[in-house]
Amino acid sequence: MAAVTQDNLLRRYIAHLRLEKGMSNNTIEAYIDDIEKLLRYLDTTNLSWNEVQRDTLINFVCTLQDVGIGARSQARVISGIKSFFRFAISEGFIEEDPSEQLETPRLGRHLPAILTVDEINSMIASIDLTQPEGQRNRAILEVLYSCGIRVSELVGLRLSQLYLDDEYICVEGKGGKQRLVPISPTAIAEIELYLQHRGELDIKPGEEDYLFLNRRGRHMSRVMVFYIVRNACEQCGIKKSVSPHTLRHSFATHLLENGANLRAIQNMLGHESITTTEIYVHLDRHFLRHEIISHHPRNKR
Repeated sequence: MAAVTQDNLLRRYIAHLRLEKGMSNNTIEAYIDDIEKLLRYLDTTNLSWNEVQRDTLINFVCTLQDVGIGARSQARVISGIKSFFRFAISEGFIEEDPSEQLETPRLGRHLPAILTVDEINSMIASIDLTQPEGQRNRAILEVLYSCGIRVSELVGLRLSQLYLDDEYICVEGKGGKQRLVPISPTAIAEIELYLQHRGELDIKPGEEDYLFLNRRGRHMSRVMVFYIVRNACEQCGIKKSVSPHTLRHSFATHLLENGANLRAIQNMLGHESITTTEIYVHLDRHFLRHEIISHHPRNKR
């Protein structure tokens, strides 16, 4: 076996995730955070990473349960640990993978919150256009809902990726993969109005091509978009737990409810597997059941 220090191994693992797996910085940070949870636990057991056995990992997962970490978060941590030990095996740093037989908690299918069309219209209408950032925020909400893109894709969207005459935008998704996404005339109109205000900003060097900018002329963060969405919900009295991702879920669900093809929705969302998109079939069935229960004469009291 090749000898390697813990710090050196982590550096090489990060390089592996970035260069060979093509993961984004946010995904890499999540993976490393999972590994660091395990390393902190190992410090309490006086074991090093290359001395870990399956029982060690089982006890570690039990500590996650003890501190109240839910099954879905446990599953994510276990996935990160499995990835780490697979890498260590492939590089010859260990001979046996202690995580190979580690079981992942069973997860129920999580159905995300969905907004109605009226709720989304109310959110967009609640934006105060008298404020300097008002038109920008309105364009952000419209693009999130009209295109169904991730918040990371939105904040990374560039002027050079807009093909507004053809009613398409080019977004860079997970793993640096690009895809063309149709954009509605309504979203185009909101972007064009925003661009009139954007020209008044003092744009910092290197930020010129980003579409959405903050007041200081730099591209926006995901946290800023979260606050824009949350504040819009507060303004129009929406009590649901809403994030930028809720608009993406609503985009997909409304398309399916109105007859869109599941494969087309998969392509627009940038899902590698159709099984990821199939959650919206379950959402649609839930919607249909609700409609029947609410409106069928035999169900009315």
